[in-house]
Amino acid sequence: MGRKGKMIEKQIDSCYLNEPMTLKIYQPETFSPLYKYQVCIMQDGDDYYQLGRAATWSDQLHENGEIPNTILAGIHYRDKFDRKDKYHPNGSQNLAYIKFLAHEAAPLLDDLFPTYLVGQSRALVGDSLAGTIALMTALKYPNTFGKIIIQSPYIDEKVKQAVQDAKDIHSIAIYHTVGTEETAVETTDGDKADFLTPNRELNELLQSKNMDYVYHELESGQHTWKYWQKDLSRAFSSIFSSI
Repeated sequence: MGRKGKMIEKQIDSCYLNEPMTLKIYQPETFSPLYKYQVCIMQDGDDYYQLGRAATWSDQLHENGEIPNTILAGIHYRDKFDRKDKYHPNGSQNLAYIKFLAHEAAPLLDDLFPTYLVGQSRALVGDSLAGTIALMTALKYPNTFGKIIIQSPYIDEKVKQAVQDAKDIHSIAIYHTVGTEETAVETTDGDKADFLTPNRELNELLQSKNMDYVYHELESGQHTWKYWQKDLSRAFSSIFSSI
């Protein structure tokens, strides 16, 4: 079955990253400039489209009336090293990438489409390290990005401290999942890492903030797209239910 919406590409010559960045944008089938839209920016963009079936979920959820008008925008990486440089909390381009999202990607989408121009209508999405950068960006720019979906994010002490210190975290709606089998995940460096325990610690920290927060543990879930794909429909429905 083919996609019902329309995919377009736009490029930003980023002054923060000093390189061209491509946004693959998916408009729902019923797109009209007469209506306003929420925006969902997905890190690991090609993976979300190809492995997560994000466009197909968008088609189904729009058709069933389960989410309001929402435009997807996927941003991908060059290779695993580029991904780590941009997404990892200690990556050499981490802060520049965060600024790119807030000051270049979000404004471009606002210029291209009839958006609500408020943080609660903009979401960041990511898996693993891509989830980490989504979280850290929203913590730094809560008035720009008011919703996040983080699937099995990488969590370290720097991330937990950023959550603890965040001043306007109550303005961010968070959908958070991790698999119960994510106890020995192979990392970019070839090491093994426990993702489950740090995510449970993040859950406790976010629960204590008394905020708009949804947390699920995926039973027998592993650190793979098999589980993130199945969870994505629920994630979209949860985070885009309103603005």
